[in-house]
Amino acid sequence: MLVGKRSHDMPSCGGCGYLGTIRAASHNAHVLLAGPFEYFFLSSIIIMGNAPSSRIPPPATATSDEFDEKVKMTKELNELDASLSRLQVTVPLSSCGQLTLDHVSSWETTAAGDSKAQLARTILSHSDIRTALISRSATIADQHVFNNVVDFKTGPVTNQKSSGRCWLFATTNVLRYNIMKKFKLKDFQLSQSYLFFWDKLNKANYYLELMIEQADLAVDDRLINHLSNDPVGDGGQWDMVVNLLENYGVVPQSLYPESTHSSLSSPLNNLLKTKLREHALILRDLSTSLREADVMEDTILATLRAKKEELVREVYMIMTATLGVPPKPTRRFVWDYIDADGKAGRWEGSPKQFYEEYGAKPYSPSESFSLINDPRNEYSKLYTVDKLGNVWGGRPVLYVNTEIENMKNTVIKMIKAGQPVFFGCDVGKFSDSSAGIMDTALFEYENAFDIKLGLTKAQRLQICESSMTHAMVITGVHLDAAGKPIRYKVENSWGETSGHEGFMVMTDKWFEQFVYQVVVPKALAPKELVAVYESKEKVVLPPWDPMGALA
Repeated sequence: MLVGKRSHDMPSCGGCGYLGTIRAASHNAHVLLAGPFEYFFLSSIIIMGNAPSSRIPPPATATSDEFDEKVKMTKELNELDASLSRLQVTVPLSSCGQLTLDHVSSWETTAAGDSKAQLARTILSHSDIRTALISRSATIADQHVFNNVVDFKTGPVTNQKSSGRCWLFATTNVLRYNIMKKFKLKDFQLSQSYLFFWDKLNKANYYLELMIEQADLAVDDRLINHLSNDPVGDGGQWDMVVNLLENYGVVPQSLYPESTHSSLSSPLNNLLKTKLREHALILRDLSTSLREADVMEDTILATLRAKKEELVREVYMIMTATLGVPPKPTRRFVWDYIDADGKAGRWEGSPKQFYEEYGAKPYSPSESFSLINDPRNEYSKLYTVDKLGNVWGGRPVLYVNTEIENMKNTVIKMIKAGQPVFFGCDVGKFSDSSAGIMDTALFEYENAFDIKLGLTKAQRLQICESSMTHAMVITGVHLDAAGKPIRYKVENSWGETSGHEGFMVMTDKWFEQFVYQVVVPKALAPKELVAVYESKEKVVLPPWDPMGALA
């Protein structure tokens, strides 16, 4: 056994002088990590040849206790040896860390003898890897066939177009099930733009309230930078949409239809962000001036909020010009419609009445909550994200973290109860929107490039590789003979030309890796998780945590 020691004549990590495991030329020799002491001793030791080292004491007769201790030490060292043998320390081509042409020459030498690498270069230099490397076996296996689906078919397939309103589309796609049943409609949409308007106006107010609240922080503070990065983005979370529903209700799309900038939101968003950042500096400067004048805190807050209201008016004027003036939540409207039998119908009432009578049944959104699967954090705990919301003083964003199997079982229970499921996921990972497939085995990247994609779900969250990017609706599930899920039917909001007539198939493995959230009514949720939610004893995650991503 070749035993390593602290050395100043060999390369080391970070200058600390500790050597990692280095494979020696001898079959039975290798170096063990020296750590804080000079040597590890095993029963037989060979150092740089056959001559015994003067530093190794001669054998001595051992007592029973000493023998047991040596056996124990030998076992521990063998376990450490086995662990460290997996570590490899090699000498770099560039000791200073620069990339050199020697690296390229070495890599090309290896590639020249690799027929797979040569074939990959021939094909993939002029092909999209997402089409060239799609797995035939995966596309055959991922059939759009499901043996459990919700008991009512809605329509038409919705289309969020060039906007990030998926969470509003997913919500309204869930709510319309009961409305279409009640009025016996063939086709129907709630106005996504109506909720979009009130969300964006409230986000503007929320951001400026935070700027007032955090006016004492430096303008380049991490929190100020984070909040100012995208103060009125299109995305949102379940609790944020509940705030909108409870405060503003819903209306049929025919009463507040799409506009250019609800379907193409980036020009409006860019203008609003520019104005709101300017507004934030105005409020910060005013706050500084008032404090320098020794004005009382209550007066400062009242003055800042009065100024904020002037500034939010500018946002309102921009939004009404680009999106249209929305119906007032408590003002009566008249909705004329044609049912599936061709008969004309009429309903009168306010947006809040329409929501309360039809949108909040059979399960009220306010009585539903989010289950998440976040392996970084402890399960059966309630989590929130600091400074995340839309309606100031409204319902906070809350998540109950649970095992993935609990989420699967909840989805199955909801589908069997005829209830579609709002869920959040990372839709861009291992998915093909044209084929309508989400499958971890969809692309042959590992085989083609001779690599291993080894990140776990927790690691993806830790290293910013994945987060919730999209919200959709699960409307069916295919179960095997044992009742275990194989795949799920997903209603998307990318139009009927995407996927299979607007629907996607999601494999169970993809669910495990890239689904982060499902929303469940309390009546259909596991009782122990309802208890966690109702405890209100929450862990507060920082504003920039991945769970603060808005779908």
